[in-house]
Amino acid sequence: MACAPRLKIGLSACFQHADSSRPLFTNKTLQYVEQSIVHWIMSSGAIVVMVPCPTGETARGDVTLQDYAQWLDGLVMRGGADVWPGNYGEEPLRAEWIGDRVRDIYDLALVKAFAEVGKPIFGVCRGLQLINVAFGGTLYQDIETQHPGALQHRDATAYDQHFHDIQIVPDSHLATLYPGVPRARVNSIHHQGIKRLAPDFVVEALSEPDGVPEAIRVRPAPGRGYIAATQWHPEFHRMGSDTLDDTAILGDFLAACQRAKVYPAQPGPSYEGLRDRAKRLLRSALGGDRTRST
Repeated sequence: MACAPRLKIGLSACFQHADSSRPLFTNKTLQYVEQSIVHWIMSSGAIVVMVPCPTGETARGDVTLQDYAQWLDGLVMRGGADVWPGNYGEEPLRAEWIGDRVRDIYDLALVKAFAEVGKPIFGVCRGLQLINVAFGGTLYQDIETQHPGALQHRDATAYDQHFHDIQIVPDSHLATLYPGVPRARVNSIHHQGIKRLAPDFVVEALSEPDGVPEAIRVRPAPGRGYIAATQWHPEFHRMGSDTLDDTAILGDFLAACQRAKVYPAQPGPSYEGLRDRAKRLLRSALGGDRTRST
């Protein structure tokens, strides 16, 4: 019996902008991925394709993000720099929280391209924040200074070895993936987070005890494909550790990708708001200078 074709999963790119002081690839823009998330997706047999940004000073040809959305079976939006506060109607409170507006433009266009053809989307860390903003939500620019009683959600020294507990919302889809697991331990590597949830999304997990949303999912409806995200990094889970096993989360996303191949979603009015909002956010981001955070 012939094996089913492997799923082809797109992965958003990170950026290092042109830097004249960098000794390697001096003054060149780099688009790259970190290998943990690649290997995580590959662990279930899927093929991973980094989706490069097709625009920029060296752009050639006519390949678009829409071409990738038609060809690939799903998309993972990965972590990285802050989201520019202007994308949700705020001014940066500190210079170091200004984010990467170039990457925002690319990420917003990428989510729009895949959502419009009904391909499943899964977000990780910044990916969750970007999805929330793209669909009309807002963010805390810095959880510790803006959220009363907040936990420390990021420790630059400990990085992926910094953890906190989450409560999984009862009767949520995430709860069905982890039956009998009302609470779990996850890594925490972020200082921004959801302040106002995007319309048509539900929260599936909250950090304890401060209640910051840690997992979200779009409500099922005609014309909507699979969109879900976690604030933690499931790809950093280590086998045998006491953190939440990532297997069910990845399996759920890839199963949605497989279903979408057989029964493609037929996007309709549900994404009209995203189209309009994406246009406004892209115009807003294009109106300013390129900035980035580290």
